[in-house]
Amino acid sequence: MAVVLAHVTTFTIAGLDPRRVTVEVDLRPGLPTFTIVGLGDRAVREARERVHAAILNSGFEFPARRVTVNLAPAYLRKAGPGFDLAIAAGVLAASGQLPAEALERVAVFGELSLGGELRPSSGVLAVAEGTVRAGLTGLVVPRERAAEATLVDGLDVIAARSLAEVARVLKGGDRPPPPEPQPAGLRPAGRLTDLADVRGHADVIGALTIAAAGGHNLLLSGPPGVGKTMLARRLPTILPPLTRAEALEVTRIHSIAGLHDGGALMEERPFRAPHHQVSASGLVGGGAIPAPGEASLAHHGVLFLDELSEFPRPTLEALRQPLEDGRVAVVRGQRTAIFPTRFMLVAATNPCPCGHAPSPRCQCTDSELERHHRRLSGPLLDRLDLLLNVQRPAAGDLAGAGITTSAAERERVIAARERQGERLRGTGAACNGHMDAALLRTHVPIDADAERALLEAYRRGTLSARGRDRALRVARTVADLDGVERVSREHVVVALGYRHDRELTEGAVA
Repeated sequence: MAVVLAHVTTFTIAGLDPRRVTVEVDLRPGLPTFTIVGLGDRAVREARERVHAAILNSGFEFPARRVTVNLAPAYLRKAGPGFDLAIAAGVLAASGQLPAEALERVAVFGELSLGGELRPSSGVLAVAEGTVRAGLTGLVVPRERAAEATLVDGLDVIAARSLAEVARVLKGGDRPPPPEPQPAGLRPAGRLTDLADVRGHADVIGALTIAAAGGHNLLLSGPPGVGKTMLARRLPTILPPLTRAEALEVTRIHSIAGLHDGGALMEERPFRAPHHQVSASGLVGGGAIPAPGEASLAHHGVLFLDELSEFPRPTLEALRQPLEDGRVAVVRGQRTAIFPTRFMLVAATNPCPCGHAPSPRCQCTDSELERHHRRLSGPLLDRLDLLLNVQRPAAGDLAGAGITTSAAERERVIAARERQGERLRGTGAACNGHMDAALLRTHVPIDADAERALLEAYRRGTLSARGRDRALRVARTVADLDGVERVSREHVVVALGYRHDRELTEGAVA
């Protein structure tokens, strides 16, 4: 018998990027064996048993020959069960049970059960994007993930429930009905959080609005029970909606991480709140096969670190590059995976281990206070734009009405973001918080009085060079919220007031 060779296109995910993989199936005379090569992980190696059983249980014959499957290129690591369908299709094409020409312009992706049913696999949106980039016209995926694939324009998506259904379609039979369109913008059931629930905390609400309007990082410090976490969880309600490009990027990341249900685009900005015992790789990404961490899952959203002083210092130090560059590079085996990390960092901490400093209720010793403050890295704190001390609201505030609503603040934030979008168009920065020093010099006109206030704060040692730039970014955002083009002294005073203790600020700008 002659040697038979078949080729099927599928994809693997390297970091967040789809990489094309050609499944080569070789059939030749010899003792019946089934071998898979090409640097696959354990899930790929176990595909032999799943594919063998799925082919037989779907009514096909498994060739009684020497079967060798190569996943090319061989240097690229392959992980996960998403190669099952491509391997099965290749075996059927090589054995003449499926027309090989039907696989020339399509990619296939999905996990097989032993009975031949298709199971959903993570990363379908990235695979669909890779299929279009590769110049292919169609993609075969499990029906549960087909709606996700249809988010990519210009792609013929075949939604199948089983291997037998895939074979019937590729032979020219009737196609299953297309996936039903998923409604967009659905919110979870139940009452959403709103700033209308907040009593008191006018300063904090002002800081949240500034942070949302400019994409600034924020630290809330105060005793337990004053509402730090409650306020932080309301920040997403005033952020502007995701653009389509941002929504596609967020959906792709969550799909690869297995956190997307395969439906419509994610339209809510992500809010991630990892536990303080999270590892450095869990926070910024990594692992033997690099995977996105919490920082990437919060991309275009909010990363909330509650009880900041409880996080291990090496874990916090790992945030310095993501905060500065908006991305993190994970190097494994002389290969680099790039994960985007353009998030807003919101952190909350107690002023001391017992949480009551500097009131007389604090019983912490000097050594305990020193250890507590040593946990918070100076370079990390210098990368935060707004440092706010949250105090207990007055008794009258608790019984009164709310100060504002999320809808009202969101309108102000959207208007400020639109001004920034016009000003920063073509620069690569989406908002004031993303501007570097060069953009600050060219896009932030500032009054002489405002410049003197910043210079005096720097001379007194209350600002570092990086801190000065961050204060100027915040002042630019305050001016955008006021609807004015030039940054004045009043805007700088507000920015410094949200960055330092009141006493230091008043001395610096007097």
